[in-house]
Amino acid sequence: MQHAKLLGYLTLFALGGAGCLAIVSSQGGGEAELPIEPRAPNPRDVAVQPGYRLEVVAKDLTYPSGITFDDQGRAVVLEAGYAYGEDFATGRLVRIEADGKKTVLAQGKNVPWTGVQYQGGDFYLVEGGTVEGGRIVKIGQDGKRTVLAENLPSFGDHHTNGPAVGDDGYVYFGQGTATNSGVVGEDNWEFGWLKRHPAFHDIPCKDVTLTGENFTTDNPLTEDEDDEAVTGAFLPFAAASTKGQVIKGQVPCSGAVMRVSKDGGPVELVAWGFRNPFGLRFAPNGKLYVTDNGYDTRGSRPVFGNADWLWEVEKGRWYGWPDFADGHRMDTASDNRYTPMFGDHIRSLVTTMDAPPPAPTALFPVHSSATGLDFSRNAKFGFEGQAFVALFGDMAANVGKVLNPVGYSVVRVDPKTGVMYDFAVNKGHRSEPASKNEGGGLERPVDVKFDPAGEKLYIVDYGTLVVDDDVTQGYRRTGVLWRIVPDGVK
Repeated sequence: MQHAKLLGYLTLFALGGAGCLAIVSSQGGGEAELPIEPRAPNPRDVAVQPGYRLEVVAKDLTYPSGITFDDQGRAVVLEAGYAYGEDFATGRLVRIEADGKKTVLAQGKNVPWTGVQYQGGDFYLVEGGTVEGGRIVKIGQDGKRTVLAENLPSFGDHHTNGPAVGDDGYVYFGQGTATNSGVVGEDNWEFGWLKRHPAFHDIPCKDVTLTGENFTTDNPLTEDEDDEAVTGAFLPFAAASTKGQVIKGQVPCSGAVMRVSKDGGPVELVAWGFRNPFGLRFAPNGKLYVTDNGYDTRGSRPVFGNADWLWEVEKGRWYGWPDFADGHRMDTASDNRYTPMFGDHIRSLVTTMDAPPPAPTALFPVHSSATGLDFSRNAKFGFEGQAFVALFGDMAANVGKVLNPVGYSVVRVDPKTGVMYDFAVNKGHRSEPASKNEGGGLERPVDVKFDPAGEKLYIVDYGTLVVDDDVTQGYRRTGVLWRIVPDGVK
């Protein structure tokens, strides 16, 4: 299988710089021709690590987003109930029976449902809550539902994510930011949420002092086509900032990893300064890791060419959003590497924090959308202590142009070195989804989890999602649950 440090991926992507991208059309994996053919998953269309085989466990799922296992070792899949493009369905917790049939254990409307973990007889479920706000919910075997945390700031671009249940009695979860890079803009109107929540904005976890940077755009909230809005960071749309203005921090907040007791209670801050902390998992050594999606080239403050990240979460640390990328302060990058071809130079939104962010544990390809992760812990599977990460795939052209599809695969990462290796990727000359190469392989991997014995790796494949300049459209009943099994394991 191919392997490389992400520096190689970033160099390949940036070859020719932003100027090269400006003269070619985007070639993202979601930019497929319509209509999309019905999905027929076929393991033979996927290249996996030698010594392993790929199997189909279940299909015809609608926007599956997570997986866990009950006390009998049965797979329980979460269906999100929502796709970008404003397709609202029903969130469902579905057990996959031995004969392939599906048993619905719970369902609800506060979508998207983004993650689930079973522990001690209960399911800990995250409701992303794009309409009603994020929630952390405990569901017992008897179906009893207990809300552990609610009113989480999940109305924007990114939602409440996770969970990871710790041995300390807490449920850890991520909360994504409302915006791409700190400023509410016209892109948020196009996403749909600014229409529903015109006063919503990013919330810092601790006090921040603004630099006074403001951004002028058209104002879609009024009928006057000539009306303009001036907007500052951490403020509602059309609210300008001033230099030295202090925005008070609060919890819960945006762009953070937080926790709540398994019995409920106040939400506590763990770390902040993330953009979209999606997949959370404790490694065998007890350390907490999180995947984080980098900035897009869109909105009032577009950022060009930064990676996605894997972080080791350290309590109390700030991880750099909205002014750092890849461990670098964007406004002082000597080569202006983060400035779009036709955009303004990136300037900081807040004054310098007490301590700079740490370096990422690993970098993923630009726009690859690193999502769910798990760690190998059994010698029968191999690669003990290494992280396995689902790469959902690019959302070009909405996030910026790409020269080729990016992601749509499962990779493994050595957290000691940051080196990334392909583990499961569609066959062909490009890493593109099945809907693009007209095959039966992976579409959009969104979560990976080992079974309770740690011998088999399950892949949650969200299904077909088409993205271009005019339409974002999800296809229901195209989700698949796959399984990777080492040779010699039944």
